[in-house]
Amino acid sequence: MKFSTAVQIEPSSFHIDPFEQMLFVGSCFADSMGQRFKDNLFRAVVNPYGVMYNPASVLHTIQRSDEAPRVAILTLGTNHVYILKETNEIVDNCQKRPQSLFREEKLSVESCAAYLAKAVDILYSRNPEVKVIVTISPIRYAKYGFHGSQLSKATLLLAADRLVGLYPDVVTYFPAYEIVNDELRDYRFYQEDMLHPTPQAVSYIEQRFSEVFFSDAAKRFVEEWLPIKKALSHRPFNPDSAEYQTFFKKALEDKQTLLRRYGQIE
Repeated sequence: MKFSTAVQIEPSSFHIDPFEQMLFVGSCFADSMGQRFKDNLFRAVVNPYGVMYNPASVLHTIQRSDEAPRVAILTLGTNHVYILKETNEIVDNCQKRPQSLFREEKLSVESCAAYLAKAVDILYSRNPEVKVIVTISPIRYAKYGFHGSQLSKATLLLAADRLVGLYPDVVTYFPAYEIVNDELRDYRFYQEDMLHPTPQAVSYIEQRFSEVFFSDAAKRFVEEWLPIKKALSHRPFNPDSAEYQTFFKKALEDKQTLLRRYGQIE
């Protein structure tokens, strides 16, 4: 008897190696996932100009940044945008200015796909080997009402599907939204606000992601790195004790040995 419906994910046509050059742009879910990759020593740049919730703002980050990653992960949160009335331009952050200065609009599927296509074109022009993974944040927007939030996510899902169709050899869709809402779908996987996934849920999404995209070398490296990372992050009662100093020195030596084995230190 099964008590969950596992989301089936097709094997990836490319793989992510240890220490891969990566770029994460998008919602706060991109922040959460990106930091985990940084902690595992991937060369990840995460939201260099702050959190970007909609496709237009994702494009703005790509345009402003000079990053040329081998793997870019674009995490879309909403199709809602805020337009500064004075300039008629979409802003990425209202910077706590009065709400009366802005008007809120909803991007269409076509507009979302067009903004994302421009972002992919820029990334490809910088690095023809780039692979783009697009995903939808599983975080719902209660302020829209739950029906409104679903409509927003539906727009993004359709735009993401259109993007994959336009760039089948470059863009891949990863179903983070579906994993949380269709596979986990239990409030124990949500934080106290009942909207944001718990660390356990994010860890599960990371696990599913690694199963699909990590090379054997990346899986092996992360497995070897985790106990060393845990040792280095340990916070003792007495950090000045001789025992801890010996423990910490050994963890540093283990890190250097591991990095040397993977060609990161000569």
